[in-house]
Formats: sequence, structure tokens, C-alpha cells
Amino acid sequence: MRRYVIAGNWKMNMTPNGAKALINEMKPLVAGKDNCDVVLCVPAIDIPAAVEAAKGSNIKIGAENVHFKASGAYTGEISAEMLCEAGVEYVVIGHSERRQYFGETDQTVNLRTLAALNAGLKAIVCVGETLEQRELGYTETLLKFQTKMALTNVTAEQMKNVIIAYEPVWAIGTGVTATADQADEGNGYVRAAVAEMFGAEVAEATTVQYGGSMNDKNAAELLSKENVDGGLIGGASLKSAAFAAIVEAAQ
Repeated sequence: MRRYVIAGNWKMNMTPNGAKALINEMKPLVAGKDNCDVVLCVPAIDIPAAVEAAKGSNIKIGAENVHFKASGAYTGEISAEMLCEAGVEYVVIGHSERRQYFGETDQTVNLRTLAALNAGLKAIVCVGETLEQRELGYTETLLKFQTKMALTNVTAEQMKNVIIAYEPVWAIGTGVTATADQADEGNGYVRAAVAEMFGAEVAEATTVQYGGSMNDKNAAELLSKENVDGGLIGGASLKSAAFAAIVEAAQ
């Protein structure tokens, strides 16, 4: 049976002090929610404060990116080993903003995914189409291609530590949300790609999140869909009550 995973993606928000305060607000609100895993993916500078604040709670801490090399002359980058030692358990890879603003490609997403998995991290791998690509009818083709590229050389055993987040680019930070049926369809294409690579059993066990402007108002409807196994939450993860309501909807 697939686990729901509700993961917040704070993006470039919150100082360490702010992170500590927000997590302390959230802890009692999400406590005892056993039907889903609760994750907060935070800026690198916030990781120590977030890990400390989350101790003793059901909140797991994730990072927003990881480099594909173990060490070297990669100024500003952070390795999987560094994240593990800092107490991180999850990492977001290939978010559309990383692809749009920082030159991430399907190839580097794959390399980062392998680095994370080989280090023992759980990888939240993002895929999604632009509005133009959707209007041209390429959604299924693109989602399957991105999924397969990201998972190249990943083993069936490693898939236990892979979460895939379908995030239609046209619905991120725009206030526009895919309908529940569109989200279910997109997630279904992702699951079909996993099945083509690893077989139906692995595909049925893989958590596929929806990640395009899910919030406390639409979460219940989105999460009711067969192929929607959680959410990668942006803005709503910066508000304790809204994030807790999404976790509650996953119950």
C-alpha cells in the first residue's frame, strides 16, 4: 500500500530563526498523523535549525537540491554526504524552478537522483510540462520521457526511496491549479512510465505526489484521486495552519 507523503518546499524563504519558530508551531498541529509522512524541505542555511526543531516529532527534514559529485570545485553546491551528516532524510530534485533558472537538465536530474539514492537519501523527483507543451498535446509524452530520464540506472530496489512529484509548470506559483482529474491523469502518466521501466508491482508501490498549488482548500479533492499519493506544497507550507490542514486531508 502506498504511503501518502505531504512535503513542504519552502523555496528561498525563512531564516534559521524563522524556521525554528514555524516548525515549533507546526509540531502539535501535525502530531499523531500516522497515515502520511510529513516532510519539510528547507533552504540549506536552515537545515541545522530545522533538524533541531523537528527532533522528537513526526516531521522529517529535507533539502531543496543536491549536487551529483561527492566533493570538488563546485562553489556553492552541497553533496549528498553533507546533507546526510546534517540530518537530512529527503531531497527535492529537478524542481521546475531549478530547471528554469539554474540550468537543470534531464541528465543532471538523473545524476543528482543517483547521488541522493546512493547516499541513502529519499529523492523527491519533479517532472512537469509547460502550458505550451500541454496545449500542443505533449503532456503524456513529456511526463513519461522526464520520468524515464530521471530514473535511468536506478534499480527496482532503490525505487523504494523514490517519490515522484508531478508539478505542471503552468500551475506553480500562479494560483492556477490543475483540476483533480488533470492531476490524476498526469500522475497516472508518471506511474505508467514507472511500470514500463520496472513493472506494475513497483509502479503500484511508488508514491506520486501532485505539486502545483495544492493548498488547504483543494487538498482533499486532489488527494481523493487514485493516482495522487500526496503533495509537494509550496506557499501553503509556510503557514502552519494551512499545512496542517493538508496533512489532515491526507488522513
